[in-house]
Amino acid sequence: MDIAPSRVATLHFTLSDDSGQHITSTRGHDPLVYMHGNGSIISGLEAALEGRSAGDTFSVDIPPERGFGPRHDSLVQTLPRSMFTGTVTPAVGEKLRAQTEKGPLDVVVTALDAEHITVDGNNPLAGRTLRADVEVLAVRVATPQEIQFGL
Repeated sequence: MDIAPSRVATLHFTLSDDSGQHITSTRGHDPLVYMHGNGSIISGLEAALEGRSAGDTFSVDIPPERGFGPRHDSLVQTLPRSMFTGTVTPAVGEKLRAQTEKGPLDVVVTALDAEHITVDGNNPLAGRTLRADVEVLAVRVATPQEIQFGL
């Protein structure tokens, strides 16, 4: 059975960037199980999986626009410490939730000094070309309940 919309695929993958730096992998862990065609995985990987079947192994390079999008400089801001409430000062690498005009946005603290804190609202993988090494383990028809409520 081929991967197609409303089918459930089970796969292992290893994700790295275009320089070969390891990002994440399902190997040694539970495989990824997703319903094809509902946008639950990045579009470049979903497109590469279309028509594949159990037993297929392949690699695909995914450009930023088909992965986590381009980096947006406007999502990097240096703000006065006075904007941060609470008794604990955030640390570099810490994730925070910011309230924006468009709703909440997860940001990461990238720098701080005595007066300012710099945060980045870009996805850490934004702007990066990714390589996915994939092994399709199984493909099945989604149940009516999975189709109605998601997987």
